[in-house]
Amino acid sequence: MKVGIVGGGIVGLSVAWELVRRGEQVTVYDRDPRRGAGRVAAGMLAPAAEASFGEEALQGLMLESMRRWPGFAAELSAATGMPLGYRTEGTLLVALTEDDLTEVRRLVDYYLRAGLPVEPLRGRELRELEPMLSPRVRGGAKAAGDHQVDPRLLLAALRSERLPVTWVERDVEDLSSLRDDVIIIANGIGIGRLTGLPVRPVKGQLLRLRGAEPLLTHVVRGVALGRHVYLVPRADGELVVGATEEERGADTTVTAGGVLDLLRPAADLLPGVAELALAETLAGLRPGTPDNAPILGRLEGHPHGNVYVAGGHYRHGVLLAPVTAHAVADLVTKGSTDVDISAYGVGRFT
Repeated sequence: MKVGIVGGGIVGLSVAWELVRRGEQVTVYDRDPRRGAGRVAAGMLAPAAEASFGEEALQGLMLESMRRWPGFAAELSAATGMPLGYRTEGTLLVALTEDDLTEVRRLVDYYLRAGLPVEPLRGRELRELEPMLSPRVRGGAKAAGDHQVDPRLLLAALRSERLPVTWVERDVEDLSSLRDDVIIIANGIGIGRLTGLPVRPVKGQLLRLRGAEPLLTHVVRGVALGRHVYLVPRADGELVVGATEEERGADTTVTAGGVLDLLRPAADLLPGVAELALAETLAGLRPGTPDNAPILGRLEGHPHGNVYVAGGHYRHGVLLAPVTAHAVADLVTKGSTDVDISAYGVGRFT
C-alpha cells in the first residue's frame, strides 16, 4: 500500500515512522518541513500540566500517549542511532507569591485527579532541588512523572536517512494531484485549506537562552505575579522559555511585548536568566480547533476515497505524537484502532 502524508512535522512524521515499521511504503509531501510548529515547541511531556482547565476530557488521550512515550523514544533512537534529548527528571511547579501559590495548588489538584504523582513542597525544599531559584519563591510541588524531549532532535531523527521514507519537497494544493492509495493530511494549520475543517493558527512566541552551564535540572512551570511561564533546560546549557498564546491569525512577528511577557516572570523565578545570552527568538503557529482537541480519523465523502486527518493538536502535538501515530496507522492498516478516539473524529465538525 502506498501512503502519502501531507505535512512533515512531528505528527506527520511520527505517523510515517509507525507505518514504515508496519511495512508500508510512505511518501511525505512538504515544501519546507523546518517551518512548522515543531521547531518552536519546548517538548514538555506533562499530561496534567499541559491540560488546561476545561480540557479534562482530553487528558485520557494525553495519559495514554505519555504511557507510550518511553517505548516510542527508545525504538526511534535505536532505529536511527540519534539522540532525542529524552529526560525524566520531572517538573517543578513553582509559585512566587501566596496568590501564585493558589494557582499552583489548582494545578496540583489536576495531577491528583489524574492519578499522577505530585509532591507539595515549600520554597526551601524547591531551592534544595534547584539552588538557582529565587529566594522569594514561596512554594510549589514536584511532578516526578513528567518527562521532556528535544523537539529539534526528535525531528532530526524522524527525518533520518535510515528511515525508508520518500520525500517530495512541494506544497500540496489539491489532493487530486496525489496518486497514493491512502492520503493522510497532517500539515498543521494547512489542514483547514485542504479540508475545510475549522483549524486555526494560534501564535506562540518562545525564547532560547544560552549559558555555559545549565541553570536547571528540572523543567520549571512557574507563576510569578500572575504571569505563567515555563523553563525547559537542555543538557548543553540552553534554556527554553515559553510560551505566549495569541489569537493573531497567521502573524509570526516576534514582538517586544511577547519577549517581555516571557522574560519578566522567568527572571523573577530564576534570576540567573538575566545573565544568559538571548540566542533565539521565535514565533510559531499552533493548529487549534474549536474545542482545542485533535482531529483524528477518516474524512468521509472525499472524492479520493481514502483520506485521513491527523492534526489540530494545538499545544499537544509533541506529547500526543505516539498515540496519534499508533491510532492513525491502525485505521489505515486495519480499519479500526484499540485507542479510544471517538471524541476526536472528523464528523464532529462536518
